[in-house]
Amino acid sequence: MKFSCSKPALFTCAILLLLIVAQENRVVAGQSCDPMQLIPCEEAILKGSKPSDTCCTRLNQQQHCVCQYMKNPNFKSFLDSPNAKKIATDCHCPKPKC
Repeated sequence: MKFSCSKPALFTCAILLLLIVAQENRVVAGQSCDPMQLIPCEEAILKGSKPSDTCCTRLNQQQHCVCQYMKNPNFKSFLDSPNAKKIATDCHCPKPKC
């Protein structure tokens, strides 16, 4: 029996895994890391399209969580992708110092 997954399905699974991890690892100062907030960036990451204003807003709100997300191998490949780097540039997000 052959099993195949699409990139959107893998992205969604990675987001769900990160959500579980993020629930255990709260960031100080009352700001929590919630990878589900990055769902508006899904199309831009997968297709390389221009990020929406909502994507940029949420990415900037979650900027303090990027290093935490990079520690998860399921999400790291998306964050290291050329499309993610393009989104960070388009959204004026500074490169994190992890």
